Amino acid sequence: MVKKGLFFKMLATYTIIISMSLIFIASFLSYWFQNYFFNQRKQQFMDNSYVIQSFVEEYMAGDASVEAVNNSISLIAEYIKSDIWLVNSYGYVYVVSNKEHKEFMGKQVFVEELEQLRLGHTFEITGPYAGIFDKTVRVYGTPIKSESGSFLGSIILYNSIEEVSQSLKRVYEIIWISAIFAIIFSCIVIYYFSQKIIIKPLAEINSVARKISNGDVDKRVYLKSNDEIGELAQSINFMADSVEKNEKNRREFISNVSHEIRSPITSIKGFIGGILDGVIPAEKEKYYLSIAYEEIQRLTRLVNDLLDMSAIEAGEFSLKIIEVDINEIIRLTVIKNETKIKEKKASLDVFFDQDNSFVAGDTDRLVQVITNLLDNAIKYVNEGAKIKISSKTKGKKAFISVFNVGPQIAEEDLSHIWDRFYKADKSRTAKDSTGLGLSIVRNIITQLQEDIWVENKENGVCFTFTLRKVK
Repeated sequence: MVKKGLFFKMLATYTIIISMSLIFIASFLSYWFQNYFFNQRKQQFMDNSYVIQSFVEEYMAGDASVEAVNNSISLIAEYIKSDIWLVNSYGYVYVVSNKEHKEFMGKQVFVEELEQLRLGHTFEITGPYAGIFDKTVRVYGTPIKSESGSFLGSIILYNSIEEVSQSLKRVYEIIWISAIFAIIFSCIVIYYFSQKIIIKPLAEINSVARKISNGDVDKRVYLKSNDEIGELAQSINFMADSVEKNEKNRREFISNVSHEIRSPITSIKGFIGGILDGVIPAEKEKYYLSIAYEEIQRLTRLVNDLLDMSAIEAGEFSLKIIEVDINEIIRLTVIKNETKIKEKKASLDVFFDQDNSFVAGDTDRLVQVITNLLDNAIKYVNEGAKIKISSKTKGKKAFISVFNVGPQIAEEDLSHIWDRFYKADKSRTAKDSTGLGLSIVRNIITQLQEDIWVENKENGVCFTFTLRKVK
């Protein structure tokens, strides 16, 4: 329905435009031919008016008879295909070229124009002339003057519009038939090219878009066109790539979430079930309950991280930007994680180039960033090795780095460590990480309009991010 609607709208629009254009051209040509015809007759009349004037002068001098003048005028009229009258100085007709007009002989005509002719001016009238011509005519009058300048009368040339129209009828037919054929031909051309260039490509694009919307995300539009239709096809393909990628991410996300949630729930269910069934001895109940408690804490962390990720992706993760001391946040975070560091038998060095470093940021979110980076460093630091945290100022930026001595990240993993649920060390158990910490860190830093990156050092891995200094 949409395709037909578009096609018929285009066809109707183009047909109307072409029709109006051709009608205008045909009308203009008809008018132009008619004027050209009259102007040509007028020019012929002007070219012969001097001959006619000489006949009149001979007649006035008594050197020629009325019959002779009448015969000469008739020949000229026949040559220029117009009717000619001779009118004396008082407006009375005394010679007519057309025998059908003998009734006007001796009648006074064009009295109102007589004064204009006496002054040596010409006149031109188009339309019916009451009392003389009942049909539409074009009349042209020019004065006749002697060598001394006295007014001898006038020459009247007239043509019937109806007769001229009959003469031009064939020309009009050719013009209008040509216009009609041009309109029909244009419609055929428009139909062919609109189908080939617009309608069929749009139909293909529409078909692919419908299949993508129905879940067939591997479909693509194959059009070779360097115009807007081709750009639309490319945009549809880009959209399809994005949808396919998002669908793949969605499935992986659901799979990962299902796995991450199922694992602690299975453990909790097993331990509690064992206690309730009496399989686990009473003296070991506390031990297994503590394990179940750790699994619940892990599940809580996972849910909280999922809620944070959901808020970030929904654009509901708002930040309260204030002036904060990033060095104080680092101090507090280190104190909170002191137990974990000792459990790993690692040592921690903290370096500040100044006691306080005030930056623009959200206190709670920066605590989350430092906590996640430090937690990541603790997980991957070699047992008994060193962790270093530094805060340095360069220009208007503060550079915060978290380094741990340990295995480097493989090159193929560097571009994926910010992805959700991605774990570079596949040998580690799911208990070590939710796989969301670094993704949340990057999103927070990005919302602060700052940068974060990771580098492999000679004996470990270093994460560095920037913050804007306010003092």
